[in-house]
Amino acid sequence: MRSVTKTDTDGSPSTGSSGNSSPNSLNDEHADDPNELPGGILYVDSGITYPKYYDEPYFDEVEELLGSSSSPAPCTLVWRDVTVHIKLKNGKLKRLVNNVSGIAKPGTLVALMGPSGAGKTTLMTALAQRSPDDTIVDGAIAMNGMPIGDFMHRESGYMHQDELFVENLTVMEHLTIMSRLKMDRRTSPLARRRKVNQLLRQLSLYGARHTRIGGLDGLKTLSGGERKRLAFATELLTDPGLLFCDEPTTGLDSSSAQKLITLLRASAVQGKTIICTIHQPSSELMALFDKLVLLAEGRVAFAGNASGALSFFESLGYQCPITYNPTDYFIKVLALTPGSEGASRQAIKSVCDRFAVSDAAKELDMEIHLEFHIMENEDEESKKLKFTHYKSPFIHTKIAWLVYRYLLIIVRDPRVQLVRIIQKLAIAITAGLCFLGTARLTQAGIQDVQGALFIIIAENTFIPMYSVLNMFPEEFPLLQRELKAGLHSTTIYYVSRMLALLPGLVIEPTLFTLVVYWVAGLRATLYAFGFTVLLAILVLNVAIACGSFFSCAFGSMPLAIAYLVPFDYSLMMTSGLFIKLSSMPKYVSWIRYMSWLMYSNEAMSILQWDGVQNITCTLPENEAPCVSSGQEVLQVYDFEKTKFWIDIMALVIMYLTFHLLALLALRSFVSRGIQQFISLLALSDAIAGYRAAGMQASLSLGGK
Repeated sequence: MRSVTKTDTDGSPSTGSSGNSSPNSLNDEHADDPNELPGGILYVDSGITYPKYYDEPYFDEVEELLGSSSSPAPCTLVWRDVTVHIKLKNGKLKRLVNNVSGIAKPGTLVALMGPSGAGKTTLMTALAQRSPDDTIVDGAIAMNGMPIGDFMHRESGYMHQDELFVENLTVMEHLTIMSRLKMDRRTSPLARRRKVNQLLRQLSLYGARHTRIGGLDGLKTLSGGERKRLAFATELLTDPGLLFCDEPTTGLDSSSAQKLITLLRASAVQGKTIICTIHQPSSELMALFDKLVLLAEGRVAFAGNASGALSFFESLGYQCPITYNPTDYFIKVLALTPGSEGASRQAIKSVCDRFAVSDAAKELDMEIHLEFHIMENEDEESKKLKFTHYKSPFIHTKIAWLVYRYLLIIVRDPRVQLVRIIQKLAIAITAGLCFLGTARLTQAGIQDVQGALFIIIAENTFIPMYSVLNMFPEEFPLLQRELKAGLHSTTIYYVSRMLALLPGLVIEPTLFTLVVYWVAGLRATLYAFGFTVLLAILVLNVAIACGSFFSCAFGSMPLAIAYLVPFDYSLMMTSGLFIKLSSMPKYVSWIRYMSWLMYSNEAMSILQWDGVQNITCTLPENEAPCVSSGQEVLQVYDFEKTKFWIDIMALVIMYLTFHLLALLALRSFVSRGIQQFISLLALSDAIAGYRAAGMQASLSLGGK
């Protein structure tokens, strides 16, 4: 029997027998593909050949190696009498969705539509188990006979209206990292690569696989349509049977919107259940949807086929003009008219009431009751078998890939690391030259040494501490979205972010201290130099930890700076350089125990002066006391050589304490941000509504 070679999209070959190949692999309707070779083989730009229809089943051993492309598990989502309230700041509840019922079955593409403030996004986030923490959801929601819970994060996908990506990553890097965070840990590396390559080809992103998503330096980036398709590909990595899409066509031209909805339609044909909020789709786009659900004032105004909607509104006396797109007309009927809100609400209530007693609503209720009846009579074992036994990636795997992601950001964004290193070297050379040629073991040299040490400490404290103030607020939207998707935890994110910064936090202080130390001519022993570098590294890391705490605690750079500046002054005043520590009033002297500048200054001073006995005295005895030994220098600054290791331990404790406080503050910040998330959704819905109102006005003028 003739042997053929099947090469995976990642370049890994496997062999099988041609006798079991699918007959569809030689479908004549694709014979005009210019890249297709005889025998159904497609030649790609990398020179790799593989069967064009690689979704067809192969031999068991091949599928075991590469991973199968089985159809998604069918998902039926049903909801009954769902009501959603949001807690206001005054403690009261505001109702956003009122007793909404519906059903979405496998293989259907459902359009969720309505005017601004109708509750579309609120309902969809409730169905997807992604509502903010301050939202109260009442009613019954079940998927495949199971009340929804945390499993919705892995059994369903959620495509947001605004795409958030790590801009400096390429398409391939983004999908590779997300596959390691989202997919079952038992999935083989080859299967992951195969899935990524499949999605790249199916969504026409293969040619842009090495293109930066956003990026800097004027490099080529993804278009709006490509970004939408990449967001779609991200949700399809786990091949969920249920997919939620929030305004997927927003910001796209008509051609790109048509392509994206066609992709959604193709996914539905493959067996997925897709629920999609959308504003004013064209007639061509609307024809791709199986079902239409219209919401108004938090209630269902219609649910069924689009053609049925026309008949229903006509029965109420709302005749759609010939010049109108039917969906535009539906939104106009259900929208509040400025200046006549009372009459509009009464008309909307009448429409919703009439639908509630219509034959379509009764048929829908029967279908919903049947699903819940089946669910109530199904045993628990049968319910559990409907879901995959998902195993989340290990914690160390998530940390490793998040560290890799943030290292790529640092490497590709010169503002983050390279410029800072160059800046530090320039400052180090300038500062070191100021002390060049000064005599160290003299009365004046004591001040020079202490000044050089303070330069090392201050440079590794203040600039790094302020540099991280904006890091967490900038990344908060993406962090919040990944947390809601269940990709990782706040702790994993924080640890990964700090580990990615660690190489720079070691290299920067080492280079700076090396230059200043030798140019300024500080104590030339390996012991003193080595521990001075270690102390500089500790100082920088404590400063970063402190800056991270202020950044997470206050959530914005201006507010963090407002509180950090007075804290900085207290650190400097208690460092031991500007004032004798023992002379400080007792009501403020306690601040020095919070100052890592004092601990590091004392430790570095001990390294420079411990054991020194030959300090020369050139001043007349009647003018000033002569300090002749290193022990006397330490006494002048109220430093004790016995506290060297205590100072190092204090720096380590402060490093751990500030990081712990930063992590706790970040968790609190995330919680506050999630509570504000519903407000952002409402704002986005309002903006879309205003856009829709403008479109309606233009259509009305066009009709006239």
